[in-house]
Amino acid sequence: MVKNLRILGIGAHPDDLEILCGGTLAKYSSLGHQVIIAIVTDGSAGSTELSLEELRKIRKKEAENSAKLINADFFWLNEPDELFFENKETRFKIIDLIRKAKPDLIITHAPSDYHPDHQTVSSAVLNASFVSSLPNIQSKNEVHSLVCPIYYMDTLAGVNFQPDEYVDITDYFKTKIELLSKHTSQVKWLKAHDAIDIMDMIETTAKFRGYQSGVKYAEAFQKASYWLRLKPERLLP
Repeated sequence: MVKNLRILGIGAHPDDLEILCGGTLAKYSSLGHQVIIAIVTDGSAGSTELSLEELRKIRKKEAENSAKLINADFFWLNEPDELFFENKETRFKIIDLIRKAKPDLIITHAPSDYHPDHQTVSSAVLNASFVSSLPNIQSKNEVHSLVCPIYYMDTLAGVNFQPDEYVDITDYFKTKIELLSKHTSQVKWLKAHDAIDIMDMIETTAKFRGYQSGVKYAEAFQKASYWLRLKPERLLP
């Protein structure tokens, strides 16, 4: 694997990266790579007890605390939860994120995931990551000359997702649990709204992906197979 990579993880909601690729991000950080975490929406819809403003503050703090555990840089795009759409304003917001982070690769949602915010973020990142390389498209930050390779992280419970690469996270699974544990508000919310124990779900999924790839715990990915983004070397850890 190439040394000294800059890894940009872009999640729709404050706990998505931890659930779907937290072990991989922890592994990158442990190996000396720079991890950058960006959250697109404010996560303010995930409660029946708290107001939008109260939950927005809580979820931002939870996400910041999680990022600190793996020494990741942190960006908060502050779009409204459940109402993220791709338009000129949001395209420039993600262009500027990519130009500021200057990643060597991006990890984000699979286009087939269940949530509309996940689907829109997936498309928005793909589109903005190309435009961010064009000098004539001017924004707040200087152009990022690389058209970044993109890896789509697993979907929730692996539904509609066929991996083509795996990352062994056996030594980092405890860290993945610690990262998600920072999102106290959502561990409770997911049990109430979706009737799932999210800690059990991520362990079951990691074991399942581990069985597929011959290790105890793994996370699964798909390459975004587009021209200019395919590289001959392995970029996942």
